[in-house]
Order: sequence, then C-alpha cells, then structure tokens
Amino acid sequence: MSQKIDLKSEANPLGVVFGRFMLPDMSEYPCQVSDLSFEGAVFLTASVPPVGQTLVAYLEDIGRIEAISGAAMPGGFAVSYALTGARLERLQQRIQWLKDRNAGLASDTRRHSRYEPSEKVTQITLPDGRIYTCEVLDISVSGAGIKTEVIPSIGTSIMLGKMRGRVVRYIEQGVAIEFVKQLEPAYLPTASGPTRY
Repeated sequence: MSQKIDLKSEANPLGVVFGRFMLPDMSEYPCQVSDLSFEGAVFLTASVPPVGQTLVAYLEDIGRIEAISGAAMPGGFAVSYALTGARLERLQQRIQWLKDRNAGLASDTRRHSRYEPSEKVTQITLPDGRIYTCEVLDISVSGAGIKTEVIPSIGTSIMLGKMRGRVVRYIEQGVAIEFVKQLEPAYLPTASGPTRY
C-alpha cells in the first residue's frame, strides 16, 4: 500500500504546486512539487530520470527553472537548481512570495475579476495549426484558465477561440492564458448570455 504524501503539510507551506519537466531528449512529464526550498525540491512523478541529468521545468506560479536531477525519493526524485547569481535570487524571491501568499502575507497578482462562462467548450489553436477542444474554467478581461489534454509549454502563443494569447502558467487541469489584447468587459459572461470570445 503506497503512502499518501500530504503536500499541504507544514513541511511544504506552498501547498500543491503543479508543473512539467523536460529531459535532454525533449521528452516531457507532468509532476507535482514537494518540499520546495531555496536550494531545490522534490518532483513527485512516475518518471524518474537518472541522477545528474539536466532538466528544464515549468512550475505553476513560478515559471521556468533549470535543475539537475538527484536521488530517487518515495514517489519521485530530488532536484537541485542549476541557477546562479541574479537568476537564482529571482527564483528565491518568487518562492518567498508564494510562501507569504499562502500564509496570507501577500496578495495574489491577478488584477481582474474572473468569471465562469455559461458555455465552456471551445477550442485552442497551436502555432503549428493543430486544433484541440478545451473547456474554459474561468475568464477575465486579461486571460483565462482552460482545461485541456494538450499542455503547451510556458510562453507558447495560442488562439483561444478568436482570442490570441500566451501560456503563462500551469494549473491543475490545464493551463492559464494571458490575452495579448484585453477583452472588452461586455464580452465577459453574464447571467443572461454566454461568453463571446
């Protein structure tokens, strides 16, 4: 019987952090992050690489990090950051901000109210023209959260319906998108009609 790992314990004040990591062969795998510290973290995943591999990870609310795979751990493996100087300092500041936010000491950076659309099913179009069905979880004038089986990399430009945007972070069921141009408030969902995007 496997041991359940509580990601919301005192040992992990950041709560659940979702992400993906890419290995040198360009293969990508989903993960959850435990024990995120200023020096490294534990990636919870079924795909454990050999020790010493360079990897690139995209983590929710943190963004892109470069790391080195370490020893296998229960449910995943340890990583240490392959960052120095100002880049490491920026990452550490972001981690501290997340800790403060979860402790109620810092506010969320979302600038606009978010709404749940009455018609959720739409499609995303990737830069190479591939089209996939997705579900809009919430939307604001500046962006949207979507549930999708296809997980583009952070920074990827995509079309959500007719709205152009880019992937800014991972969420539990998909990705968050920031629109290139803000929606007019009239295009947001209302009780009497669907979202028009």
